[in-house]
Amino acid sequence: MNRSIACALVVSALVVGTTTASGYLNEQKPMLAATPPMGWSSWNALGCAVDEKAVRGNADAMVASGMAAVGYTYVDIDDCWMAPQRDADGRLQADPMRFPSGIKAIADYVHGKGLKLGIYSSAGVATCENLPGSLDHEKTDAKTFASWGVDLLKYDDCYGEGRPAVERFTTMGRALEASGRDILYSVCAWSEVQPWRWAAATGAHYWRTFSDITDSWDAVVAIADQQAGLGPYSRPNGWNDPDMLEVGNGGMTSDEYRAHISLWALLNAPLMAGNDLRRMDATPHDLLTNREMIAVDQDWGGTQGREVAEEGDLQVWAKPMSSGAAAVVLLNRGTDAGQAYTTAADLGLPRASAWVPPHAAKMLIVAPH
Repeated sequence: MNRSIACALVVSALVVGTTTASGYLNEQKPMLAATPPMGWSSWNALGCAVDEKAVRGNADAMVASGMAAVGYTYVDIDDCWMAPQRDADGRLQADPMRFPSGIKAIADYVHGKGLKLGIYSSAGVATCENLPGSLDHEKTDAKTFASWGVDLLKYDDCYGEGRPAVERFTTMGRALEASGRDILYSVCAWSEVQPWRWAAATGAHYWRTFSDITDSWDAVVAIADQQAGLGPYSRPNGWNDPDMLEVGNGGMTSDEYRAHISLWALLNAPLMAGNDLRRMDATPHDLLTNREMIAVDQDWGGTQGREVAEEGDLQVWAKPMSSGAAAVVLLNRGTDAGQAYTTAADLGLPRASAWVPPHAAKMLIVAPH
């Protein structure tokens, strides 16, 4: 059955409450994320199969594909890069089989392409894959990462020994600040501990808002639902992170992937590609390098986007743009096509509408008259 939805797009209402986030921000941390970070992360496509060849190859592909030219910067090595034991001096070391050149050599390679290197650890005695974690080794590990030339730390929340998450993540944040290098700090604590309420004060530049994404439509819409009410905690240098992108990993249709990245862009989310860039075909490439989509993600109009209207499976999401326009995503969560439209004559914004297929979205920029 076809349905329609009308919504009054009240842009002024979208910015109400955005000042409350400032109380949670550590104003002393480096301005490393004035806009949501963009890059690639190994986990979704490679998991524990990550190795030196794959990291170098994805860095190459990031440049060759044009992704670097549109803003993708970070090449992030997720879990499973480290050896099962620390070295004789208590330092983390790369797995000699997977990363025979060591992390510093990879950082040098990535930097030589004009990109930045990310690394992974956990605020526990072990990582989520049972490799050495950084709990009680924070100062040593932060200095090690800095000496290697690491630019980003993704810090997970496995095997924390029952100690408070705020304490564990703050300790690493302070260690990074004292490391002598500016390192972007990503807090990967799940929604159960509500990191959006406290992570900014640890020195973090972005923080997770839900459990791990999977390559499925149900996961995308569940994560989108979880973002309700989180707008006040997101702003430049401190972003809500709904998790890495799954675009191109094969579990969703092209329409579903377009809806996925459209919602992430409207949320001012970090855009961390999660597919294997070496094997990327035209559809994920075109979605990941869509300049209009990226422009929406990187533009800060005072608050991240949110759902503003709903009727059945049809939803309207919107965010203000710094230009005075509004970015709008017309989302169809259901299995029947539907007509969705916005009206905002009282604000001088013209009516916008689109026919939206099932499990799909249309992004529009609604500009003043």
